[in-house]
Amino acid sequence: MSLKGKAVVILGAGRSGRAAAALALREGAEVRVHDAKSIDGMPEGVSLTPNATEETGRATSCDLLVVSPGIDTFGPLVAAYSESASEVIGETEFAARYYTGRIIGITGTNGKTTTTELVDRILRAGGYDSMPCGNYGTPFSEVVLREPVPTAVALELSSFQLETIRTLRPDVSIWLNFAPDHMDRYPTVQSYFDAKFRIFENQSEAETAVVRTGEKLPPIKPKRVSFSTEDSSADWFSDGRQLYRKGEPVFDLESTTRMRGLHNAENAMAAIAACEAIGISLDAARQALNGYAPPLHRCELVRTLDGVEYLNDSKATNLHALESALRSQTRPVVLIAGGKEKGLDYAPVVPLLEKKAVAAVTYGQIGEPLAGIFSAAVPVERAVTLAEAVAAARRLAPRGSTVLLSPGTSSFDQFSGYEQRGDVFRELVLNLR
Repeated sequence: MSLKGKAVVILGAGRSGRAAAALALREGAEVRVHDAKSIDGMPEGVSLTPNATEETGRATSCDLLVVSPGIDTFGPLVAAYSESASEVIGETEFAARYYTGRIIGITGTNGKTTTTELVDRILRAGGYDSMPCGNYGTPFSEVVLREPVPTAVALELSSFQLETIRTLRPDVSIWLNFAPDHMDRYPTVQSYFDAKFRIFENQSEAETAVVRTGEKLPPIKPKRVSFSTEDSSADWFSDGRQLYRKGEPVFDLESTTRMRGLHNAENAMAAIAACEAIGISLDAARQALNGYAPPLHRCELVRTLDGVEYLNDSKATNLHALESALRSQTRPVVLIAGGKEKGLDYAPVVPLLEKKAVAAVTYGQIGEPLAGIFSAAVPVERAVTLAEAVAAARRLAPRGSTVLLSPGTSSFDQFSGYEQRGDVFRELVLNLR
């Protein structure tokens, strides 16, 4: 794709926009960056248009419009800029057109970041100069600009990035799971699903798709490899501790990593299967996963005390994340939940609590109504602060159980964000004697 002398407009001046602008400059384009807010930190040679409006967009023509993932593809601003643009794509698609290495693309409602990290580690152990990127934090365009260019990428793909692909074709795609989310951006659940499903759009029979068993997907072209924590006939299966490949045990998750829960077993299986599809050995995967700890605040194992594991899942700021964390546990649970009142209906959690938990502790702004709901399933203690909740959970947790902080709502009643909430929980647990 030659851009020499072409007019390229980058819509969005964040990190993705800066990276796309630098790549377009490298390719010889005349580059303009537009943003609804102020603009700074752009490469020299880029024309800047801050405070852009729909009127600005309708007055702007270009050969290529590159939209940053944080901007609503279907919103009025992009629609205005698209009127006089020969082609409209996203930053991830733009970068993919200049990348010749191997791509393992990862999507799903939950678990993308952990799986992306695992894929990257296994790629490196398998001899690739790999880099995690995309929705993971580093824009794909930054990767393409590196010297030397990495020979493989673990590319985390959100629905926002997949909306605007045209030719992106992963060597291996990973579909972790699907549940309704981002309903502030999508008019229907189906439109959100359709955006994520585009990960398979350009794959052929020569590529591979690693898909969780039970996902309701339309037919796809790539070779399908399955993983499951429920169906032992899947290509990859786990009981939450041991990983099995075609019925043979290949990896003990609990004894060699700090990953806990069925969902982390799914992440590990998906990552290993994807890397195996491009020729990386199981030995390399074992080496890569040995000692691995998941990202902070995502079912992070803080410590084991008196036979009780303490997991920090502060990232669970919505109902689905709470349900996912609870469903994935293989030991009896004492759940700590609570935080800001967001008007959510927590009744669907009750059957899971009955199945997975022995007790619950609720706290914060939503603590009292949550206690009323959860008491239909398990004994509940009401606390005001997280410190009180941790102390109560310790009293309630029998040996062999798990104390799980999975709040199910945001933290803004008592904390600046889920990170601070998780950090405080970690400190409280580490100070237990």
